[in-house]
This record gives sequence, C-alpha cells and structure tokens, in this order.
Amino acid sequence: MASFTSTHRTLLGPSAEVADISPASLPLPLGHILLAAAMIGLGIRGLIVGDFASVWQRIPIEHLPARSFFVYASAVIELATGLGLLMKRTVAPSSAVLLVFLVLWAVLLKLPAVLFVPQMEATWLGFGEIAVIVAGGWVVFASHAGAWSGHHLRFATGARGVRWARLLFVFALPMIGLSHFVYAKITVGFIPTWISAPYVWAYFTGGASIAASLAVLFGIVPKLASTLEAVMLSAITMLVWLPGAVTAPGNDSITPFLMSAAIACGAWALADSYRNVTSVRQPSKAMSE
Repeated sequence: MASFTSTHRTLLGPSAEVADISPASLPLPLGHILLAAAMIGLGIRGLIVGDFASVWQRIPIEHLPARSFFVYASAVIELATGLGLLMKRTVAPSSAVLLVFLVLWAVLLKLPAVLFVPQMEATWLGFGEIAVIVAGGWVVFASHAGAWSGHHLRFATGARGVRWARLLFVFALPMIGLSHFVYAKITVGFIPTWISAPYVWAYFTGGASIAASLAVLFGIVPKLASTLEAVMLSAITMLVWLPGAVTAPGNDSITPFLMSAAIACGAWALADSYRNVTSVRQPSKAMSE
C-alpha cells in the first residue's frame, strides 16, 4: 500500500498505528460495539421472523432449495458473531467469520445486480449500503487478526487491511450519495413531514456522503469526515426508520430500521480506524515491512 503514502498527507488518511499489545488490555471502540449490537439485532430479527432481511438480503433465486436452512443459518451467524465481537477471547474468530459472511452477502446478493443492470443506480445503492457494513467489519477484523491471519492474509490484516477497508468505504459512499439525487422524489418521501425544505435535505445528505468519500480518499480531515458520515447515517436511522419501528412494530418497520442501523454502525466502525494508537495489533512482523 506504499503508493497511498505521501510526505505530508496520505491518501486515505494516516496509517492505522499498529501496536504489539494484546487487545485484551484495550477497551472496545464505540464503532466495534455498535456493529456488534447491529448484528445481534439482525440475528434476533431473523430467528423471530424466519425470513431474510427484505430487499437487503434478497436471494435472486425464486425457489431457493433449503430456504429455511439458509434463513436461520444467516440469523445464527449474525447473532453469534455479534455476541462474539463483545467478548475479548472470541473477537478474533468472530470478526473473521463475520467478514466472510459480509463479503459473501455483498458479492453474491448485491454485486450481480450491479453487473447485470449497471445503468440502474438502485443496484449501486444496494451494493454500496452493504459495502459500508463490509468496510466496518473489515476494520474490526484487521484490528484483531491473530497470528495465522496475519501470516496468510497479510493484505487483509493490520494497518494494510485497515487501509483497504477505508478504500472500500470511499467507493461505497458515492453509491449511496448519488441515490439522493437520482431518486430525489423518493428520498423526500422518507423525510418526516415536520422537517422543512425536504429537497434541500435530500440533496445535502447525498452531497455530504460524496464529500465524506473525497475527504477520506484524499486524507483531508478523514477522522472528522468519517465520523460526521456515521453521525449523519445514524440521524437518518433515528429520524426516518425509528418512529415506524416504535409506533407500528413489525417486520416491515423493524427490518429497515435494523438495516439502516447496521449501515450506520459500519460507518462508525470505519471511523474507529482513525482513533489514535493501539486499536490495531501486529500479528506478524512481516506486516510492518
């Protein structure tokens, strides 16, 4: 990743500091905890509802063999990895399993639509939303990878893995931001009626995601940019999706709330990569070369 580095300012921001300190001696970052909570919520939802998370987990197979098995297997993985992320002894394997699960989610369920219908921005939006969660999960994995992962998956662990996760975040945000312009009328329909100038907010939030992407890419206050993006996504979750989940709880209201929360939590976990020191440990000496 040396090509990302310059003398004064680095693309993707300063390199994550790698310390040879056991994560057991460190408190879990906020984004890490929030991402774990989001996965726990999605897992519980899946077990209760007995179905995938609507359009976000839509299986492009009309009659999926052993559908119930995959539904509950996905829910169990989400719940188990979420719980595992909260326990220091299990965070490394849990983050590895979660990252694989999230990558498969994005590649198998969202990427095909982008490849087959690239002219439809909605397909890019769907991929970008899950990619933000993948980026957050990748930061957690890279920050807690064990010796085996550090040796065999050097590109995905430690400071190098964190920077690749940031790059994925950079590519994902414009996919989300552009949808606010392409589907402005639909976006406005989600904004609470008590908020004035809805079109202004639709365009502002879309532009803010694109601006955050550029700020992270070029290393211009990347910590502030990624944090503000996480704050904005969280505010959207609270203002747009939480009211329905509270006043009319059900699968149709709770699922979008949990998915929106998971996307916001992915952004929070990514923002954690800009915390100063020791959140990333060095599983292999080769990674510092």
